[in-house]
Amino acid sequence: MHYLPNIIFAIILIAGIGFFVKNIKKIIRNINLGKDINRSDNKSARWKNMAYIALGQSKMVRRPVAGILHIVVYLGFIIINIEVIEIIIDGLFGTHRILSFMGGFYSFLIGSFEILAFLVLVSVTIFWIRRMIVRIPRFWNKEMKGFPKNDALYILYFEMVLMSLFLIMNASDIPFQIVNTGNPISQFLAPIFSGMSHETAHLIEQTAWWIHIVGILIFLNYLYYSKHLHILLAFPNTFYANLEAKGKFTNDKNVTKEVKMMMDPDADPYAAPPEGEEDAIPEKFGASDVTDLNWVQLMNAYTCTECGRCTSVCPANLTGKELSPRNIMMKTRDRLEEVGENIDKNGEFKDDNKQLLNDYITPEELWACTTCNACVEECPVNIDPLSIIMEMRRYLVMEQSAAPQELNIMMTNIENNGAPWQYNQMDRLNWKDEE
Repeated sequence: MHYLPNIIFAIILIAGIGFFVKNIKKIIRNINLGKDINRSDNKSARWKNMAYIALGQSKMVRRPVAGILHIVVYLGFIIINIEVIEIIIDGLFGTHRILSFMGGFYSFLIGSFEILAFLVLVSVTIFWIRRMIVRIPRFWNKEMKGFPKNDALYILYFEMVLMSLFLIMNASDIPFQIVNTGNPISQFLAPIFSGMSHETAHLIEQTAWWIHIVGILIFLNYLYYSKHLHILLAFPNTFYANLEAKGKFTNDKNVTKEVKMMMDPDADPYAAPPEGEEDAIPEKFGASDVTDLNWVQLMNAYTCTECGRCTSVCPANLTGKELSPRNIMMKTRDRLEEVGENIDKNGEFKDDNKQLLNDYITPEELWACTTCNACVEECPVNIDPLSIIMEMRRYLVMEQSAAPQELNIMMTNIENNGAPWQYNQMDRLNWKDEE
């Protein structure tokens, strides 16, 4: 019975990590449902992107208040959880503060953790006030209802509880407080427990210890269901982000080849394709469902932080149009999750008579986009909603001939007149005769 707590701890630890690994594998599987794309070029620029944007959060601090608070929460939460190493050792072997043999350095570490825990508590409280009392508009768009709205609050409450438990754990540890080093914050809470018996204080300390580690494991596994998956995916997402200049759109090589043939008077339209390119023509042009997108776009969907910065600068959204770049990413992730669940249930994907286009994202949203790239520029983790919008537009135009009337008129004019405007080709040079 002496080893029972250690056995229970080991079971909880293995179950928590095992469930997390299972869900991570599922995410990787879902991302790999996307089409292949080569993003292995210019590795030095990619590493730099990851260092500055994901680790250094350079795009977050463009909005200084939220950016600095986010850095405090991010670094504080990550650094404090270094203590999980000691908790795991203590939990498995029944020791208590096993790393305290490091003396002054241990006191410095724990003291730093306490200061960071306090700063995290202050920061998440300010975040809560900004969201629930100040009610910053981008947190209250129509897509931020139900779980998306509550998800952000759940994480704030999680962080408040975990940081409080860490401080309570230290404050109620009487031997630790007697030493009076490494307790710059918990020393002010210690008087609450000083009048208690050692047994009672020890029980509170152990209860806080257990809830703290179980809470961390619950938080770890909640990430799969939460927008806070970006804690992990921000790094690969910034590494594999598009390095091309903003506004440079991809061309379908098959369309390019057809145009070149049309412009070449010597080309044989009936010639057999070159060896190795027999199957080059795609099954469809553009994207109507998530499996038509590439794997980076699907990773983008899982990485979305739902912060709403993209939507807050979108000119279409600001003028009352249906488009919200954030909602494009959220709907893409929802559809991808639905496809993944279909595969889990059936062993393979069974047609469910649904697709991303129309069932999740409407043509009205897609055509509202001005392709200004503001959403791409603003995203703190280099997500590219515009690339998904353009792929779905390509499907509408090339597969369904479903472009808006204005675009159809323009394309007809280009075909007939060599210009977007409706006038006779003989009049093209009339401008030179005008004074």
